[in-house]
Amino acid sequence: MSASAPVLITGCSSGMGRQTALALHRLGHPVYASARRPGDLAELAAEGIVTLALDVTDEESMTAAVRRVEHDHGAVGVLVNNAAYGLHLPIEVAGPEEIRAQFETNVFGLVRLTQLVLPAMRAAGTGRIVNISSMGGRFSPPGCGFYHSTKHAVEAISDSLRLEVAPFGVKVVVVQPGPTITEFAGTAIGTMDGPATDDPYAAFRTELADMYANKAFTHRNGAVPAETATRTIVRAATTPRPRARYAIGARARAVMTARRILPDIAFDAVIRRSFPLPAATR
Repeated sequence: MSASAPVLITGCSSGMGRQTALALHRLGHPVYASARRPGDLAELAAEGIVTLALDVTDEESMTAAVRRVEHDHGAVGVLVNNAAYGLHLPIEVAGPEEIRAQFETNVFGLVRLTQLVLPAMRAAGTGRIVNISSMGGRFSPPGCGFYHSTKHAVEAISDSLRLEVAPFGVKVVVVQPGPTITEFAGTAIGTMDGPATDDPYAAFRTELADMYANKAFTHRNGAVPAETATRTIVRAATTPRPRARYAIGARARAVMTARRILPDIAFDAVIRRSFPLPAATR
């Protein structure tokens, strides 16, 4: 991918999105960093990066962001679909609005923004779409069904899209981070709150939140720094011949390999040892 290719990145207010914007800018790419709240992008603007208001649940803001890049450069050269968050609740108790909001951000927004950039990419005969998935796109533990299902969807959409747009010179790449030391865990923990009484999953929620806060996203448990994830995203966005998928971290590779080769009963046993489970009450 040419160093002059313009890059549009979603979810740049923190973590991997912010660092990817800085890294690609320093490589010479015209970078358009976006977030729902442009005020969160002041650090990137100070570096000379163009910052945009872009809410992936809002059609007008997505259209305006794409038009800005196309006005300046003719087409988006690289789209990095990074904006996402994790809803972590038991299937039984998640509300319909919470579930819809999870899919609106993690799936429908990604799809719509991709649809908006593709016509100009096809006309140019080149382009790249980098979808930030997760190792969670390959398995689904207790308490994480809705977040992980969105990442399963990103994997499936990316597989179809990769074949559909290849004849037009457009490449599609999936990045699959494992546990990464970013603000993601704190946001996820914020979705685990529940009623103080009459909740059969109350103790489970507490245990899951404690695991996320104190174990899952630590170096000791195999979590990687955001800088490590960023290097992989940059490679996926810039290498001339990208692979279809890039897993990030030894833990991600190990878990996805285990899911692929183990029968369900054996993999379930692995998950039971690794995650808390609800306790039946009478």
